[in-house]
Amino acid sequence: MADDPTYYPPGAFYFQVQFEGIRSGLDNAFQEATGLGVEWEVEEVREGGQNAYKHRLPTVARHSNLVLKRGFVSSQSELASWCNATLSSNFTTPIMPRNVLLSLLGADGTPLAAWSFREAWPVKWSMSDFKAQENALAIETLEFAFSDFQKV
Repeated sequence: MADDPTYYPPGAFYFQVQFEGIRSGLDNAFQEATGLGVEWEVEEVREGGQNAYKHRLPTVARHSNLVLKRGFVSSQSELASWCNATLSSNFTTPIMPRNVLLSLLGADGTPLAAWSFREAWPVKWSMSDFKAQENALAIETLEFAFSDFQKV
């Protein structure tokens, strides 16, 4: 691609989110997806007698939470029901994780790249502010923790 003079980077506005076991198109449409990142945590170790520097050693990879935003959907959606059941359970029922697939789509709707989030579960739900002086949509934000993710 780097040698192709006709290559143009894809837009970040055309993407799709799919939840394992949830097939409703309404539950797969989002206006924003963030948190696609990973970084190594670093431990600094001093060497005895060496004052010029510290050794910096990798310890564990750290992932951001996957954050999805969409127009508010009633509690009748499968995704909203799963999130509500998980967030309001007070650990009385087991958390039921799901795999999530985030795909960046080309102009023709075919996936250009995709990332799989394994064993995702909701950790936060929030609603946008209600303001009578603004003409804005009600936006809900769903945040998910996950075991790991990889490009597929």
